Amino acid sequence: MTDITTADPVHDFIAKTVAENPVVLFMKGVPEQPRCGFSAVVVQILDHLGTDFVGVDVLQDDGLREGIKAFTDWPTIPQLYVKGEFVGGADIIREMFQSGELKTFLAEQGVLAA
Repeated sequence: MTDITTADPVHDFIAKTVAENPVVLFMKGVPEQPRCGFSAVVVQILDHLGTDFVGVDVLQDDGLREGIKAFTDWPTIPQLYVKGEFVGGADIIREMFQSGELKTFLAEQGVLAA
């Protein structure tokens, strides 16, 4: 496996984080203490489904907060990644959860506790 490094350390950090963790939520705050309603909703959904995930607090670093938006070309936080793929933000995750699609997707990806 080759290391993907660019001139942008924030981009490298994000790429490394999503590559090394099956489920990553870039959020405001931490899973135990979300600092925005949208982040809290996604944490609740993932917890409800029994999904192990890593929460990355974008409020710790302005570069990261802006960098994650550029990384996905997605304007809002939180952002959920599963197996290195960007899944969506709070609205998309909520819709997928309500339709049952999220549970199926996470199970297919092998990241849902049976």
